[in-house]
Amino acid sequence: MNAMEPRELDPRTPALHLYSRTAQRSSKVLLRQYSTSFSLACRLLDADSATRIANIYALVRLADEIVDGVALQAGLEPRAIAACLDDLEAETECAMERGYSTNLVVHAFALTARSTGIGQELTAPFFASMRADLTTGEHDARSLEDYIYGSAEVIGLMCLQVFMAMPGAMPLGAEQEAQAKLAARSLGAAFQKVNFLRDLMQDSQELGRAYFPGIDPEAFGEQDKQRLVEQIEQDLDKARGGLALLAPAAARAVRLAHDLFQELNRQLAKAPAEALLRTRISVSPGRKAMIAVRVLLARQGKTQTSHIMEGRH
Repeated sequence: MNAMEPRELDPRTPALHLYSRTAQRSSKVLLRQYSTSFSLACRLLDADSATRIANIYALVRLADEIVDGVALQAGLEPRAIAACLDDLEAETECAMERGYSTNLVVHAFALTARSTGIGQELTAPFFASMRADLTTGEHDARSLEDYIYGSAEVIGLMCLQVFMAMPGAMPLGAEQEAQAKLAARSLGAAFQKVNFLRDLMQDSQELGRAYFPGIDPEAFGEQDKQRLVEQIEQDLDKARGGLALLAPAAARAVRLAHDLFQELNRQLAKAPAEALLRTRISVSPGRKAMIAVRVLLARQGKTQTSHIMEGRH
């Protein structure tokens, strides 16, 4: 059996089942604590798919926290921080091969990777981008493109692997699969660029990073902001093109995540550029709830229309 192929667990091993359930619950805790938007979107998925998305998110968050200040605040020197990231990548690769890790988050991710076909062709670029956060203070156009691919677009591709394995997923031809992958990458890129704008203050003032080539964060102006907002909207437009290729539950969840970040992008567009260096813009809980209701009602309306049309034939 290929090491990456799903493997049925022996029903006579309840300890392993308990361990795996506990590992996956820990991933859900990370998701709920760190992202209300993605947690909300996951509620629209079936239980197994929601668990798998949480498992992906948790590993990504674990790595992100290493490079975004938690390890530094714990008193680690730069070399030790880099070693922590290296250790996490090595443990992830090992778990993907073995199907087991003593790290609960890594174990949960490995379960998802092995059951959906996520391989090192996606995890390696991710860890490379995380490593770049430790060594690269300013990006040029090429390094930023590589960074966004590894830090965000591959996450979209990992989630697509989950969606293609979920109940109701349609078989995709080569052209459709390419379209779905482009949409997944575009959505990941949009999310990352929104985060860059929202976290401009922290990235520049606390972490010493400048992600946008040719833009001095300290001299960030309206033209800079508007150009980036337009890029994000273009990525969101490309992402919408893949919704029809997903199973209905996946399409709803992705649409909700898409619309939540689109709303955040609109709020960033309205805020003065200088304000982004003083505060962190966010979408209020009430506004998020309204967007969620709108997505659910839109889907129900389509379902009702479909039933009516079926009744006419």
